[in-house]
Amino acid sequence: MVEEKKRVAFLSVLAAIFLTGFKLIIGIITGSLGILSEAMHSGLDLIAAIITYFSVRISDKPPDEEHHFGHGKVENLSALIETILLLVTCAWIIYEAINRLTSGETHIEVTAWSYIVVASSIIVDISRSRALYKAARKHNSQALEADALHFSTDIWSSAVVLFGLICAQFGFFFADSVAALVVALIVLFVSYRLGKRAIDVLLDKAPKEITDKVQLILRTFPEVQEYHALKIRTSGADTFIKVNIHINPETHFKTVHEICDAIEKEICNNIPRSKVYIHPEPLDKDHLQIPEEKN
Repeated sequence: MVEEKKRVAFLSVLAAIFLTGFKLIIGIITGSLGILSEAMHSGLDLIAAIITYFSVRISDKPPDEEHHFGHGKVENLSALIETILLLVTCAWIIYEAINRLTSGETHIEVTAWSYIVVASSIIVDISRSRALYKAARKHNSQALEADALHFSTDIWSSAVVLFGLICAQFGFFFADSVAALVVALIVLFVSYRLGKRAIDVLLDKAPKEITDKVQLILRTFPEVQEYHALKIRTSGADTFIKVNIHINPETHFKTVHEICDAIEKEICNNIPRSKVYIHPEPLDKDHLQIPEEKN
């Protein structure tokens, strides 16, 4: 499993190297800010791909004496670093685009290579984003998902740049700078999504979707009369779940153990790579109704 994640991440590094170099050369030759902004974007994608590659190598290491919950948050930390890098790119793109529009220096040279580099970028980005999303879903990897989001964003931003080149071909050179601004807005949107999710995980925010799923599973077990102190945190691809359940005090100890095992198995079947801790408690006979979740 780790080898597959590493292979997908490494191929993304190679793709990012190709796209960054190709766009940078053509952008400098033609003077297209749209292509140069794409080169910067791909350059950040390259750094992100490298970070992803190393994070997936580390994140799946087993727990040790210093990291009792494993190394999964390396993936979340890498996603936060990628967000910061994307924001730096946006600042440069917006500054340069506004400067060109206000100064009137928007003339660029559109050649066949301008279209070739953008078309090549779209083809490579589609291929890599599909491969990364597939691997991310299979291995529940936020690092690979973040990398896939980078490449899928490039598809849309490259399409915008392509539109700007077509307009410039007909003499509307300002469209190139406008296209660069649109690219920056797209990158800002992606940065917000990546950053918010990474920070939520790093701050141990309970994921609502998983919380709802666990609560639904608990309610399917009639033996669970009540539950409380449900606590959920994620770390990379792993999800840690802890809950206290109340069971009829007359239930045999062995049966209680079997109930806990059944609940744990059901949760693990529905939530990949989950680590479940269930603490059973006897319920007072005067309270045999299932209440809403208590914290």
